[in-house]
Amino acid sequence: QVNIEESGGGTVQPGGSLRLSCVAPRHIFLGNFWDWYRQVPGKERERVASISWADSLEYADSVRGRFTISRDNDKNTVYLQMNDLKPEDTAVYYCNPRYTTYWGQGTQVTVSS
Repeated sequence: QVNIEESGGGTVQPGGSLRLSCVAPRHIFLGNFWDWYRQVPGKERERVASISWADSLEYADSVRGRFTISRDNDKNTVYLQMNDLKPEDTAVYYCNPRYTTYWGQGTQVTVSS
């Protein structure tokens, strides 16, 4: 069993910021593409940001310019900095090493006034 742990969620007002963290075992963390997803009840999981082993970045149109994905190889951690949050960003956020079935419990982000 692989333990992947997301954290950093919470409740913020529109326009606010949060930074999500995702920690994984080192042998899983290194050499993988990492994706951040989000999911709203009743909808499919949506990929919002990706980072390759060479730090190539990709974003969904809905978050480009507001979210930034990064990684710290010394800490086996992937981050998602979320700025200018909107109510439609409300979801449970998950990280995932691409092409694996390793998932954590997710972290809830709620954007509400």
